[in-house]
Amino acid sequence: MRALGRWWYPPVPRARIAWLRILAYGFLPFDMLLLTNSTLAHAHLPPSLYQPVLLARLVHLPAPTPGAMYALLAVTLAAAALAAAGRLPRAAGLVAALGYLWWVTISMSYGKVDHDHLALVVALFVLPTAGRARIGDREGCEASGWAARCVQIAVVAAYFLSAWAKMRIGGPGWPNGATLQWALNRRGTPPGRLLTDYPGLLRAGQWVTLVAEFASPLLLVARGRWLLLGVAFFAGFHVVTYALMTIHFLPHAIWLAAFLPLERLPWPRRAPGDREREETRDGLVAAEG
Repeated sequence: MRALGRWWYPPVPRARIAWLRILAYGFLPFDMLLLTNSTLAHAHLPPSLYQPVLLARLVHLPAPTPGAMYALLAVTLAAAALAAAGRLPRAAGLVAALGYLWWVTISMSYGKVDHDHLALVVALFVLPTAGRARIGDREGCEASGWAARCVQIAVVAAYFLSAWAKMRIGGPGWPNGATLQWALNRRGTPPGRLLTDYPGLLRAGQWVTLVAEFASPLLLVARGRWLLLGVAFFAGFHVVTYALMTIHFLPHAIWLAAFLPLERLPWPRRAPGDREREETRDGLVAAEG
């Protein structure tokens, strides 16, 4: 049990959480305005086309309306900006997480469900739990470790469950068939279409994909060079996928950063006087919920 506890709550520097928050709240406007902006379009559709996913059905989430969705967009982005600035990181972060969950649930409730947003949703919910975190603060914190671990698990779950779905739905035909050839014919880039003349190579790629996704839980126990190699492999996988088929999985791929020692990134150190003044100022700020 102690070993499990150390795995769940490793003392991770708060600086890593600070960097992950920058990633989360900085990516949110890009995602909401460009990747999941279908939510706004869905709000103009007849309510009869609304096909709520399980979560929406459980909480009785109504069909979207234009006014509600524009208000949701404004509130979510405002809360994200507040949390990114380090103000009320728990309260503002929770508002941003709930708002985005509502937003992306609507986006996925019209017939198409993407699995590349799982890690982003989890990150938005767990990162605020670590409380205040500053870049440059390398003090180990179990709360930070738990938050980072949850994001890592979400990343691995997306890979592993994707492989499980491939085998559950496609069976042996997925790695042995013409899956990639069909995808490249449908939406391949010019370099990608060149590979359609090499079916054996494409089948090998399908097997590599399947094995790698099933092996992704190893990222949760790997250390040092092996962990970096694993992260580099999956990052390269997404780069190649985009280069060949313009499928980016960006809301998921960015969270490979949760496996990296981001606290080592260069950042100007503050003078001792600046730190003391900041701590005094923080002491005057009302405690957040």
